[in-house]
Amino acid sequence: MSTGTRTPTTTAPASRTFRLPDLGEGLTEAGLVQWLVSVGDTIVTDQPIAEVETAKSIVELPSPYAGVVTALHGAAGDTIDVGAPVLDVAEEGAAEQSEKKTDAEGARPAPSVEHDTYRAEERAGSGNVLIGYGTSGRATSGRRRRPATASERRQTASVEVDTPTEPPARRPVAVRSPLVRRLARDLGLDVHAIVPTGPDGAITRADVLAAAVDSAVDGIGKDPDRASPGTTGTPGDREHPTVDGLAIRSRERLSPLRRAVSARLSRSRSEIPEATVWVDVDATDLWNLRADMAPAGGKAPSITAILARFVLLALAEHPVLASRLSDDGSELLSFEGVNLGVAVDTDRGLLVPVVPSAHTRSVEELDSALRELSATARDGRMPPERLRGSTFTLNNYGGLGVDGSAAIINHPEVAILGIGRIIERPWVVDGQIVPRRIAQLSLVFDHRVCDGGYAASFLRRVTELIEHPLRAFGQV
Repeated sequence: MSTGTRTPTTTAPASRTFRLPDLGEGLTEAGLVQWLVSVGDTIVTDQPIAEVETAKSIVELPSPYAGVVTALHGAAGDTIDVGAPVLDVAEEGAAEQSEKKTDAEGARPAPSVEHDTYRAEERAGSGNVLIGYGTSGRATSGRRRRPATASERRQTASVEVDTPTEPPARRPVAVRSPLVRRLARDLGLDVHAIVPTGPDGAITRADVLAAAVDSAVDGIGKDPDRASPGTTGTPGDREHPTVDGLAIRSRERLSPLRRAVSARLSRSRSEIPEATVWVDVDATDLWNLRADMAPAGGKAPSITAILARFVLLALAEHPVLASRLSDDGSELLSFEGVNLGVAVDTDRGLLVPVVPSAHTRSVEELDSALRELSATARDGRMPPERLRGSTFTLNNYGGLGVDGSAAIINHPEVAILGIGRIIERPWVVDGQIVPRRIAQLSLVFDHRVCDGGYAASFLRRVTELIEHPLRAFGQV
């Protein structure tokens, strides 16, 4: 009879991996905003499990599977490629059966040690610092071993060096999380050189980030006046990477939205020979008249809505400014009407939601549409289809407290109109200096489609409507 101990075998519960689907619009990746579920949660089919940010908007990801969440692949701030794992789901019935079988055989209690370790690795850092210059731990319940500081690791390493020994053989490394292994690879780190602090000698995300800090400090210019880490001073005195004598506070990868905006603006600057005309306009009469435009018991339309209506009237007489050039620049595409883009400043950056067929809408209808678009955009729930198709953009940057701006045309459009603050200024009226409500209008246009005279004619028409709003009676 054998005296050895036989390790019982168990059948792992059926597990399925949900991978990031094709989100359309040619998008190849998404940024993880936040998880809506945790490891151990029981979910149902089509339940939202995470919020992700694309180059268009923030959307919820529904799970195609039901069961128990066994792993979350990523942390808030990470970028997930299309086709990459998002989370693992075990079939609830299979998981329960496997746990009962394991407990009956006395192998180990559920959940597994590997499972707890994987979860601890995923929560080892906030994930907000992608390059590895340090990150604060996320608040969790229960106890967890404090990771060793860089100073402690160096002191330990120095003691080991003082003892002459033979070079150790290349040892196997416990890296249970594929995300931790990928992070080390992306940062150019050898996992065999990383000091582990996790349970059972496992390397955690915090270990990888700390090793990246050490590597960066050793490889980038140092300040000779500062104490060397691990010799004197406190852990807070640890050196930071520097560029041109200045310490780098942090590095943050651009979000999908910012990269999309960057690409579009760069293309606009490189392809469009733009020109700008501007004018100061007396908006006093419009300012005073607006208060009388409120319906009984309702709100007066916004200045932006009124200006949008005036712009649409002027574009009906100057349709070239609401056209597009073909991709090869050989044809001018004119349209029946205008899809009006309106720039909205949000926490995620500048978005340009679109009012389709805006030329068919009254001031009241434009006001309602603009309020809804602004609220939806600032809430981060703007569907991608509502951010495309504009043929002319209006940017009321006066709401940001500035008077003027050299705007960049929203490619593939050919013009953009900016409006500054409407503020009281000294103005000459009938030979007298009086206070008036003045605003600056600036029109940026593609010089390939028209000349300055055409652009100036459009701007004069908008100015006339603003300075004499009653002339547009019956058209607003």
